[in-house]
Amino acid sequence: MAGLLDEPEEIRYEPDEQFVQDSNVYAFMQEHGIDNFEELHELTVSEVDGIAASGLDWFWDEVVDHLGLEFYEDYDRVRDASDGPQFTGWYVGGELNIAHNVVDRHAQPDAEARNRVATIWEGEDGEVREVTYHELHRQANRVANALKERGIDTGNTVGLYMPMVPEIVPLLYGCFKVGAIAVPIFSGFGVDATATRIADAECSVLFTGDGFYRRGSEIALKAQADDAIDEAGHVEHTIVYDRLGSDEASIPWDDDRDEWWADAVGTQSDEYDTKSLPADQESMLLYSSGTTGQPKGIVHTHAGGLVQPAKEIYFSFDHKPSDRFFWVSDIGWMMGPWTLIGNHAHGGTIFLYEGAPDYPEPDRFWRMIDDHGLTVFGISPTAIRALQKQGDEWLDGHDLSSLRLLGSTGEPWDPDSWQWFLENVGRGEAPIMNISGGTEIFGCFLQPTPLHSLKPGTLGGPALGMDVDIVDASGESVADDHEEGYLICKSSAPSMTKSLWSGDERYLEEYWSRFDDMWDHGDWAQQDADGFWFLHGRSDDVLNVAGRKVGPAEVEGALIEHEAVNAAVAIGAPDDTKGTAVVTYVVVTDGYEETDELREELRTQVGAELGKPFRPLEVLFVDGFPKTQSGKIVRRIIQSVYTGEELDDLSSIENPDAIDEIATAR
Repeated sequence: MAGLLDEPEEIRYEPDEQFVQDSNVYAFMQEHGIDNFEELHELTVSEVDGIAASGLDWFWDEVVDHLGLEFYEDYDRVRDASDGPQFTGWYVGGELNIAHNVVDRHAQPDAEARNRVATIWEGEDGEVREVTYHELHRQANRVANALKERGIDTGNTVGLYMPMVPEIVPLLYGCFKVGAIAVPIFSGFGVDATATRIADAECSVLFTGDGFYRRGSEIALKAQADDAIDEAGHVEHTIVYDRLGSDEASIPWDDDRDEWWADAVGTQSDEYDTKSLPADQESMLLYSSGTTGQPKGIVHTHAGGLVQPAKEIYFSFDHKPSDRFFWVSDIGWMMGPWTLIGNHAHGGTIFLYEGAPDYPEPDRFWRMIDDHGLTVFGISPTAIRALQKQGDEWLDGHDLSSLRLLGSTGEPWDPDSWQWFLENVGRGEAPIMNISGGTEIFGCFLQPTPLHSLKPGTLGGPALGMDVDIVDASGESVADDHEEGYLICKSSAPSMTKSLWSGDERYLEEYWSRFDDMWDHGDWAQQDADGFWFLHGRSDDVLNVAGRKVGPAEVEGALIEHEAVNAAVAIGAPDDTKGTAVVTYVVVTDGYEETDELREELRTQVGAELGKPFRPLEVLFVDGFPKTQSGKIVRRIIQSVYTGEELDDLSSIENPDAIDEIATAR
């Protein structure tokens, strides 16, 4: 096999003994007499002699108590898998509410976190606002009362097409309080993408804003919301947050439907009794683009939507009361609600930012880390590569010593960018918690912990309570053989989508049809000889060249090593000789020219690293790639454009103009 793991990377980060011993996961191991992480993970997924019939039952019960999560009514059983892993019931018979755990209990008069800052927000224009748990509680209650006044009850859907303002936090929690299903929609979506989600979810109430700031400009949002409503229908009430100082004369306005946030929410009572809901009551409807067809409505519950992110923030991101947690995200991407719920479950402080990462200069993130003393910073590999290309000098003068941990997700790393992030942002001391899961599980299958040594790009290994493996096409495990294979999960987890909004048929087809009783996550994974796990892209994207398989990320990594390459994408094209030939698209770094000589250099470099069969048939130059709101490059679109196939769902694409450029690339 060609690729990354033929010559395994060396370990580039080792945690020091004090860092390990101060970690939450180490304390948990000591409490249960466990010597190492591998033994702990095995305990969380296997049979437990003398403790429980299943490690899954033991762990997911134990973690509720250990993290202090509160149920209104105790559950009778942790797990009921009598209908198979596809339809497992979790915390059966229990009642709870996410909102009680993330805000209500922290705002009580005798609560330690009552006057702690729950949210720090910075607008692109430099405005800063802080909200304590006591204030957040009052705001969320006002939202709940506003929803109740408009007829929203348990199981009704509420659209959140909002700018990144502090009010998104009480808005989300207010939905939870009344039992509504929150439907976050990315604020950068156009009319069609927004309308698709409103129509599918049948939202009768939509929260939006007059607009927001992006690269110093005012971006209008209300007009797009109106057009989406006209296209989708269903919406009876639109509640508009005033971010830009607009009035009814300056934006589209429908007196029969539209209300300002200040009038609809700000005038409500700040007292509300949060509902006690069944553990499997729907809490959120998160949309994922998938690979084909219409966006998938991913259904999450109150139990799963609370326990999984709380577990991950505590064990992998080692939550401490003094932490200030910043993950670059929008409320419309899974990482937005995950960040809020996971940290606020522990009474933690999160940081939100409204604008562009390089406005007014490329040091915006570094300045905010310094100014606000942020301790955890999560970002996509694509964004780090872009900031790395701006030059190390933008880090000069900014004190990043507050950072304890770094985070990343969304796509594979190239070793050089990973190392740059570790050394230049993390000072070689803050480990990169590179995590992988997805919207479908509201959490992670793979993630390191503070106990883990790290190699460039590694995801550590299986997360606690996640029964994952790597299998070949016949479903046989190949993890210990160090072969590339499909990342699968052999059992359910509390936060796995209970189905799809569109019904069970598509749910079973998407995730459970390739292998018997195993969740197929669609990722191409591998464990190296030292036990480190890696991802090599989506399994549907794998390039099979002359019978040899390579992940597109490996080709892209070889290209990015060239100083002239800012970003790269590799796809497969039909080839009469090889079956599949490699075709690459490249964004050139500023200061370099798009020449035939550079094309040949890049072809040669890939061939030298991965073998001659993988030398690109073509190297095509473009200015950018189609991406989702989370920063993921959508290879399926690039593949379809190159091969002339019909494009399917484009609603998740943030920059559709890039598709036209792919089509005309030379």
